[in-house]
Amino acid sequence: MPDPVDASRLKEFEELRPLLFSIAYRMLGSVGEAEDAVQETWLRYQTSATRPVSPKAFLSSVVTRIAINELRSARARREQYVGEWFPEPLLEDPYQDPQRAAELAESVSMAALVLLERLTPVERAVFVLRDVFGFGFGEISPIVERSEAACRQVAVRARRHMEAGLPRFDADRRAREQLAERFFAAVVTGDVDGLRALLAADVQLASDSGGNAPSLPRTVVGADNVARVLSSARAGLSQIGLTVETRELNGQPGALVRDQAGRVLSVMVLDVLDARVQFIRTVINPHKLAHLGPVSDSWAVRAAYLRARAGRR
Repeated sequence: MPDPVDASRLKEFEELRPLLFSIAYRMLGSVGEAEDAVQETWLRYQTSATRPVSPKAFLSSVVTRIAINELRSARARREQYVGEWFPEPLLEDPYQDPQRAAELAESVSMAALVLLERLTPVERAVFVLRDVFGFGFGEISPIVERSEAACRQVAVRARRHMEAGLPRFDADRRAREQLAERFFAAVVTGDVDGLRALLAADVQLASDSGGNAPSLPRTVVGADNVARVLSSARAGLSQIGLTVETRELNGQPGALVRDQAGRVLSVMVLDVLDARVQFIRTVINPHKLAHLGPVSDSWAVRAAYLRARAGRR
């Protein structure tokens, strides 16, 4: 028989679960892997022979170490990933801290998670714990098994990398949402001129299929090119019943694209700055969408679209 659950430990763990998931997700860029890391953390806490003085310190340490080990074991797999790599879309970050709202929002964006993917596991852990969640170096040192001085140096390197590559975003959330509404309305209607007016001159459109779904062969660059590609989606939307549901994803404006049966086909996430869309990331890899609900068969959707297009000729 399994050991009985310690009710007080379970209560402590559940109170800290949002923080643990948010740490793990930023470390791993995967909802499923983050949930697995949190579950493993609970199992270790439940079976720990001693009661830690600080449950927060203990649990944060455990989940971070699990994430570091997962990153190290997954490195070869991620290096062999087919095409662009984007994180699994996140509908809502469960951890909220008004004093660190800006750091939390910025760090969960797809742009930030793509940059974090390029750091070493230890650099990633130090940056996430220090710059995102405000842990002290004295707390971080035993987690990553480095001296406090070494952790400070790691933090400087990681911060420099992130600041150099992370794009700025419009701070006005409502303004971003309104622009996104106009953007997706133009996509649905195939309004090329309307789309072009909302796009930055050097806008980029990229997709993550992992080789498991039909996608763009390469990143599309430039307002004219991106507007034409997006406007061509109108035929698929109108002819085979695809719908666009605007949602916030990873703290940024975006949308879920669903098939006629309501299953998730893909997601789109927008980077917005200076009232223009700067980058459009689409995730169509079905393995990265399962946590959002039933997933569509993108190959079947593509075949249906091609049949509908051939029938129009």
